[in-house]
Amino acid sequence: MKIIDILTFPVNLAGNHVFVKVLTDEHMYGIGEAYRVGPDEAVDQIIHYFKHWLIGEDPTRIEHLYRIMYNGSRFPGGSMVNAAISGIEIALWDLKGKAYGVPVYQLLGGRCRDRIRVYRAAGGGRTPKEIEDSLRQAVHVEKYTAIKTSPQPGHYQKMPWGQALRETRQRMEVMRKFVGEDVDIALDPHAQIFEPIKAQELAEVVKPFRPMFYEEPLRPENIAAMGRLHQKIDIPLATGEMLVTKYQFRDLIAANAADILQPDLLLCGGLLEGKKIAAMAEAEYLTVAPHNPMGPVSTAVSAHFAISTPNFLILEYVPDHEGPSRELILEPFKYADGWLEVPDKPGLGIELNEKAFINNKGLDKKYRRELLFDADGNVVWQ
Repeated sequence: MKIIDILTFPVNLAGNHVFVKVLTDEHMYGIGEAYRVGPDEAVDQIIHYFKHWLIGEDPTRIEHLYRIMYNGSRFPGGSMVNAAISGIEIALWDLKGKAYGVPVYQLLGGRCRDRIRVYRAAGGGRTPKEIEDSLRQAVHVEKYTAIKTSPQPGHYQKMPWGQALRETRQRMEVMRKFVGEDVDIALDPHAQIFEPIKAQELAEVVKPFRPMFYEEPLRPENIAAMGRLHQKIDIPLATGEMLVTKYQFRDLIAANAADILQPDLLLCGGLLEGKKIAAMAEAEYLTVAPHNPMGPVSTAVSAHFAISTPNFLILEYVPDHEGPSRELILEPFKYADGWLEVPDKPGLGIELNEKAFINNKGLDKKYRRELLFDADGNVVWQ
C-alpha cells in the first residue's frame, strides 16, 4: 500500500478547522486534523508542502514518516510545522487502524479503562446569576462532574490588581457554593499573567476552593519561571498546550514545572509523540490531561490516547453531539453524565461529513487574537 495523495479541507464551520485526508492506492484513507495555530492558512500550506515528501511511501510506517517530516525540515519546527505534522500523523493512525480492522487504541496497547472522564468549559459571566446559569447547564443538566473556567474576571488587566484578586475570590465563592464539594473545578488563567508573583498571589486566592488544577498561569516561553512558581504554590499546576515535541516537554519535566502535562495531539507532533510524552510523565509520577478545544476529530484521537494511557487524568471536551460541531461528522462518540465512550470501530471510529463542507470551504475568519492595551498604550499579555 502506498500514499497517492494528501487532501486538506480548510473549513469554516463551528470555527476554523484544517482537516486532513490521506489517500492510498488500495482505495483506503485516513482522516486527521491540524491545530489552527494562526495564521491558519499557513498550516494548510505546510501540509501540502509535506505531501510531496510522502507520496509513494508506505502509510503504515508511521514513525518513519514522522521522521521524514520532522528531520527533513530545515530547522526544528515550531507550532505551525508541528501542527501540520500532527494532522498528517493522526490521519496515518486512522488509516492503519482501518487497514488492520482494529480501533487505534488496540495498536497502542489496548484499553487501560472502559470510559473517559471529560470536563467542559462553564462558569462564564460577571454576575453571580450569569455564573450560576452557566454552571447549572453543565452540572445539573448535562451532568458533568468537572468543569473548567477562568478564575479572573473579564478584562481584569484593566483593573487594579487588588480589585482583580477580590473579584476572583468572589467568583470562586459563587462557583464552589453552587456546584458543591463533589464537582471538580479546574482553573485556566489562559497564560495571561506576565509576573510570577501575581500568578502566586492568584493561586493563594483560589486555593481555599480546591481547584482540580491551575492551568497555564504563566506564558510558556520561560519554563524556569514556571518551575519556580510550581515550588511556591500548593495547588496542582498544569501546562503544556503550547509546547511541541517530547523535547520541549523534557525541558518542562526537568524544571519540575508541572504536576499535570497537557499536550495537544493536533499540535505536539501527533498521537505517537503524545504517547512518548505520557511515558516520560509516567516515569516522573505526573499525569496527562490532553488539551482538546477543537472539534470531533481532535476528540476522537484524544479519546484513543486517553483510553490507552495509564497516567491519563481527564479530557477537555467540546460537545460534538449537539450544536454546530455536530455537522462536522457523520456520527459522534457517545457522551453521558460526564463520561465519553470510545467505539470499537476500526481506526479512529469517526468520519467527516464532507457534504457539510461544500458551502463552508476556506478559512473565512482570518485568525488574530483580540488585543488589549494598557492606559499608556502598551499591549498587554492575553
